[in-house]
Amino acid sequence: MKNYDRSYFDRWYRHRDDRVATRDSLERKVRMAVSVAEFLIGRKIRSVLDVGCGEAPWQPIVKRLRPQARYIGVDSSEYVLERFGESRNIRRGTLATLGAMRLPKRVDLVVCADVLQYAADAEVIRGLRAIRQLLGGVAYIEAFITDDNMEGDRIGWHERTDSEYSRFFRDAGLTQCGPYTFVSLDELDSLNRFEHA
Repeated sequence: MKNYDRSYFDRWYRHRDDRVATRDSLERKVRMAVSVAEFLIGRKIRSVLDVGCGEAPWQPIVKRLRPQARYIGVDSSEYVLERFGESRNIRRGTLATLGAMRLPKRVDLVVCADVLQYAADAEVIRGLRAIRQLLGGVAYIEAFITDDNMEGDRIGWHERTDSEYSRFFRDAGLTQCGPYTFVSLDELDSLNRFEHA
């Protein structure tokens, strides 16, 4: 089993040669997700749920952009929970256990970034269904397919095709509405045709 300890985050998120993102790219990602959510729900976001949040790098950016928004992180790393649990409001959990957790009934922005490729199919299916149940706005969910030729931590990486992920999202009741962003048409049924796929 992979150990998501401090050395893991140091290597993949801070080391100059191995990191998978920069501060600037993360800032752009968060701003985009917040903007898409606010555009589609027609107001400022009030809640964010970050599934598999790791050290919760989204939290300080969300707090700076929307100080009144409630941020909840979910992660299973002992290191993360010990170091950032209280200060960044991270709860113990996983994508698979999301549906059994005590969480708000509706969340404006659900984030699941850099997670699906490390989860088994059954966990992805269960997690996406739970996300759909919690979704009151937009979900930012990264899904990388085999053809994307991604770089980074490949240990435990589950290779999937476009059609596999499309089926997972469709079966969960999620419809794509932008880069890595998804909605439930049951929740946002007033969307125009080209505001979603």
